[in-house]
Amino acid sequence: MSTERLLVVNHLPEKLTVGHTKVVLEKLLPFLKNDRPQLVLDFSGVSRLDSAGIEMLVQCMEHAMKRNGDVKLAAIPPALAVILEVTRVDRLFEIYEKTSDAVESFQRFPMPAMQDRNGASAAANAA
Repeated sequence: MSTERLLVVNHLPEKLTVGHTKVVLEKLLPFLKNDRPQLVLDFSGVSRLDSAGIEMLVQCMEHAMKRNGDVKLAAIPPALAVILEVTRVDRLFEIYEKTSDAVESFQRFPMPAMQDRNGASAAANAA
């Protein structure tokens, strides 16, 4: 039995607008239907983003979360980062400057909280 999970990096098109998002989502849906999908969306080539693009991002995250997966964003140009911040969509995603950093973040294991014999966390004992 393999426990290895598939990681996909998708380089997004120049426009994430009304006329373009349906094609992108259709391309990603088969992968997002896998168990525990890991997806990095690379924004390095994106120059336009509208409400349809925002909606597509949220839909990707919803599909991934239903299957215990995650979607991370990378290489977002400053003008688009402002749009994500104003719409508060940036709060839904981990965002990385470089695609390689986003990929690497999937490789790291979260550190469990250290606990004492009574089950209290070390941070709680320090307070």
